[in-house]
Amino acid sequence: MAPRTSLSRADILPMDAFITVRKEKRAEVVGLKKHRRVSLGPHATFYFENFETMWWQIQEMLYIEKGGEEQMADELAAYAPLVPRGSELVATFMLEIDEPVRRARVLGSLGGIDQQLFIEVNGLRSQAVPEDDAERNREDGKTSAVHFLRFPLSPQQIAAFRQPGAKILIGCEHPNYGHLAIVGEATREALARDFI
Repeated sequence: MAPRTSLSRADILPMDAFITVRKEKRAEVVGLKKHRRVSLGPHATFYFENFETMWWQIQEMLYIEKGGEEQMADELAAYAPLVPRGSELVATFMLEIDEPVRRARVLGSLGGIDQQLFIEVNGLRSQAVPEDDAERNREDGKTSAVHFLRFPLSPQQIAAFRQPGAKILIGCEHPNYGHLAIVGEATREALARDFI
């Protein structure tokens, strides 16, 4: 089955209908997300998004905040663009540091990190393309804890990505956060479903 590559108002359930399926859908999305997460170094995690994760995000925000149609437009504007379009991977990249003083110090040293992230498929590299929805790096060198990234892949990279056992790496070349991670087979298989 081909992946869904767009998310619109028509996909969003009315709140009473969502409430009846919420528990079941939560379990589905938790299971789905299990293999769509890649840790990189001690602080960074990629959460790879798709139609289902973004649909859930919107539905949950509407459920929690109860903002109705006005909120719906804002949620769709924020999250619908993060559904992969069939020849890319899309990730929420988070720098997760619990302790506030340490978090400020680390984020203060990682300006531009969103420009230093990549995926490599059998040696062919795809550089991250940050979403331009907001300024996430300040002039003083501080970066945001959350970034939204696209990894456009060529037909050759997609064909390789679909092959069991493909060597897929995800990394960062920032001078203050140089790390590399191997994408495991369960994650490769899950992410390969994002391609048309």
